[in-house]
Amino acid sequence: MRGKVGRSVLVLVLLLIAFLVIPGFIQAQIDVGSDLSKIDYEHPTEYIIGGIEVHGVEFVDKNVIIMLSGLEIGKKIKVPGDEISGAIRLLWEQGLFDNISITASKFVGNSVFINLNLKERPRLSRFSFTGIKKSAADDIRDIINLSRGDVVNDHLMTRTSNIIKKHYAEKGYLNTVVTIDEKPDKTHENFEELVINIKKNKKVKIEYIDIIGNTELSDEAVKGAMKETKQKGYFNPLKPLGPLVIDLTVDAVTFKYKKFRDDFLNYWTDNYKLKIFKGSKFIEQNYKDDLNLIIAKYNKKGYRDAHIVSDSVFDITKSTIGIHINIEEGNKYYYRNITWVGNTIYTSAFLSTVLGIKKGDVYNKELIETNIQYNPTGLDISSLYMDNGYLFFSANPIEVYVDNDSIDMEIRIFEGKQARIDKVTVKGNTKTNDHVVIRELRTKPGQLFSRSDIIRTQRELANLRYFDAQTITPNVSPNPSEGTVDIEWGVEETSADQIELSGGWGYGRIMGTLGLSFNNFSIKNVFKKDAWRPVPSGDGQKLSLRFQTYGVGYMNWSISFTEPWLGGKKPNALSVSYFHSIYSNGRPKSDTLRSSFSTDGITVGLGKRLQWPDDFFTLYQGINLQLYNLKNYANIFPVGSGTGRFNNINYNVILGRSSVDQPMYPRRGSDISIDGEFTLPYSLLNNKDYSNPEMTADEKYKWIEYYKIKIKAFWYVEVVEKLVFTARLRYGYLGHYNATLGTTPFERFFLGGDGMSGYNNFDGREIIGMRGYTNESIVAYYRIPEANATVAFGGTIYTRNTLELRYPLSLNPSSIIYGLAFVEAGNTWQGSQKFDPFNLYRSAGLGIRVFLPMFGMLGLDWAYGFDDIPNNPSANGSHFHFSLNQSLD
Repeated sequence: MRGKVGRSVLVLVLLLIAFLVIPGFIQAQIDVGSDLSKIDYEHPTEYIIGGIEVHGVEFVDKNVIIMLSGLEIGKKIKVPGDEISGAIRLLWEQGLFDNISITASKFVGNSVFINLNLKERPRLSRFSFTGIKKSAADDIRDIINLSRGDVVNDHLMTRTSNIIKKHYAEKGYLNTVVTIDEKPDKTHENFEELVINIKKNKKVKIEYIDIIGNTELSDEAVKGAMKETKQKGYFNPLKPLGPLVIDLTVDAVTFKYKKFRDDFLNYWTDNYKLKIFKGSKFIEQNYKDDLNLIIAKYNKKGYRDAHIVSDSVFDITKSTIGIHINIEEGNKYYYRNITWVGNTIYTSAFLSTVLGIKKGDVYNKELIETNIQYNPTGLDISSLYMDNGYLFFSANPIEVYVDNDSIDMEIRIFEGKQARIDKVTVKGNTKTNDHVVIRELRTKPGQLFSRSDIIRTQRELANLRYFDAQTITPNVSPNPSEGTVDIEWGVEETSADQIELSGGWGYGRIMGTLGLSFNNFSIKNVFKKDAWRPVPSGDGQKLSLRFQTYGVGYMNWSISFTEPWLGGKKPNALSVSYFHSIYSNGRPKSDTLRSSFSTDGITVGLGKRLQWPDDFFTLYQGINLQLYNLKNYANIFPVGSGTGRFNNINYNVILGRSSVDQPMYPRRGSDISIDGEFTLPYSLLNNKDYSNPEMTADEKYKWIEYYKIKIKAFWYVEVVEKLVFTARLRYGYLGHYNATLGTTPFERFFLGGDGMSGYNNFDGREIIGMRGYTNESIVAYYRIPEANATVAFGGTIYTRNTLELRYPLSLNPSSIIYGLAFVEAGNTWQGSQKFDPFNLYRSAGLGIRVFLPMFGMLGLDWAYGFDDIPNNPSANGSHFHFSLNQSLD
């Protein structure tokens, strides 16, 4: 009995010891810092997170890492369990780490303390390119957007590679290969350098485009509908020439003239295909858009049901592809009945007249949408309503019935209420003062909304030349509940000031010119020190300074100022200018053999905008005073004795109309002006006998008298997108009041060259550029009785006609660039009796224009003059011309 009790007590003691000791023993079995993955996964245990520590990171905030893991102190988790594996997955998805492990630092009761052990992926220190030029590398740097410190991971490498491939694919390089090499940066731990290797390979061109299923439109018509997708050009004149000659000979002998024409056209189509303005590169998105353009062209021709059955693009070689397009044209449709619903302001008959579509006309989806929404060449339904304040107007053409080849249309109109302009604001004018912009706005608070006023305001702001014409944006915010609209004009400032630094060739000498034009000047801020940045600006005034010389023999300087809004309320432009020029043989003033011709001129003018016949018209009136002071000048200007003073006081009036859409690269509109310049008819008022042979030239021309008429007419038409055709005509006539006195030797016309020789102020002469000929080489001949000689002298009549095609290479406001091709013809004549408008000197050539805001429009032209100039064999032929600020226009 005593033995049994002893054994029972021993068992109880052992159990008590075990209860007290075993928990500590179990805790000791899990080593501090051991990986949780070593825990028995068959028996997960729930713990509370007592603490979290992050190890191995330098660039990422540790609190952010804990947040990204989804773990937090106090959270219950099972160890092992989904929370741990989920945390590893979440951290791995960030792409920031190369290695991730989660371990337990210790267990205390039912709490676990966790370590997040991470190894950060390397960071980017720098990157470089191989396989491309520096200029191309600079472009790619801007689009891949890599920066020092970026995490170098698979996502970064793939994204960079894809961006580069897409960039080159848009240029036609569809097989571009991009590889990226990683190199450790030896100067910074855990940083890498990337070397981006680019191999563009050949540009992929379209070998041919095969059109299937078309009968109503020719292959060329279908291909022509595609704007960007063009097949390669070809030129094979000799390969089929033999059979062509035989076929054409047989056709001619047998009098089959229609077949003769068809054979020749087929030969031409099959063997000549030149690409000038569009390449044959393949860009997938452009191709998809062009497929829609094909259908749009069919719709325009009446084929409402036309659609692309199938299309395929396949490789021919590594650098060429072929395209098959299968079209189902469907039937041709015609309009039958067109009815109007919902119109109360205008009658249906009037709206039908504006729409311009009659019963029986060929179905044309584009035409009906254009004539309803916006017709840039004429009136449309939307303009009719929106120019009368109906901003909330809408018109929807609905096909209500289709019967065989006829379609009945119902145009459903919602007129709404007239909207008045509430608020008008301007945003983006960081340099130009608000009042300069606001005074050009045709959209004023309280007025009825007008879409025409919106379009016209865009033009007026562009013509200021202070803002980028391509980015002037009217942000229209309607408020239908109140019947009002707010308009915010977004503008982007460009540099308006210009520096002219050029060299020209005139009279056998190189002539230098330095000019400064401050085209957005502010005279009221001249005495404000803080306003000089570098000059006072923002009030829309213009200050120009110019100096020109070829040395001591010639100097000319001028200054002019224009206030475009005299008084600030109306667009009346006041201009004042002064110039001084002196031309001499270079001898000192004390030398008795010195010859000189000096001129001083003052001009005061006032220009205003007219409202009639329309508000594109302008009127300028000015008074000009020129004083000519000559000393021993007969060998320079062979009229008179050589010493004397001559005076020219004239009245100048210019009536003009300009509707060009923008000044730097106009695409549409016209610029026409008639310029008259008149002096008093002194010879008819002073009772002198000008037929008296004893009267000297000095006395005859002391008070210069004449009248001068000049006509300028420029037209611009956008042939296709951006390709502009321009026709320019200039004509001038210098007349006299008194036949006995004749035409003054001053104010003559000189034609030829770049128009920049700079001698306009010399004797009032007008220098007109003409390409293909040397400066002032196309002149009339004048008999000098006093010198008993016939010399080349300025003409009293001139004309110059130009036809030109222009295409832009860049319309960026910081550097507008366009190329051009032209033909030109002109001449000068001495007297109306010798005037012959068909006797013209001709030329043709190519050129380029570059507009830089600081320097204005720079031009370089090559031209060939076809016709010989009498007594000047080197005047025509091949010539290069440099021009500045449209001196050749």
